[in-house]
Amino acid sequence: MADKDEDIFFKKETVHKLLSSFFKEEKTKLSSEAALLMAEMLKVFVQEAAIRSQKQAESEECDQVDIEHFEKILPQLLLDF
Repeated sequence: MADKDEDIFFKKETVHKLLSSFFKEEKTKLSSEAALLMAEMLKVFVQEAAIRSQKQAESEECDQVDIEHFEKILPQLLLDF
């Protein structure tokens, strides 16, 4: 998975639109650097969720990660972040 890290990313425009949708005032701006930082944080969050879901599936002796595995790790993931 470490070799593929460079291929995994969120588009800056997507992150900008996502964050902007939560702004309460139209005057609020998001800098380019802030969007890039948030994209990196999202990347780490998604990678951690995938790894924990995989470990949960392995602990249940499953060959495949399913949504139920993700749902089981979600509370601990949200507490850690």
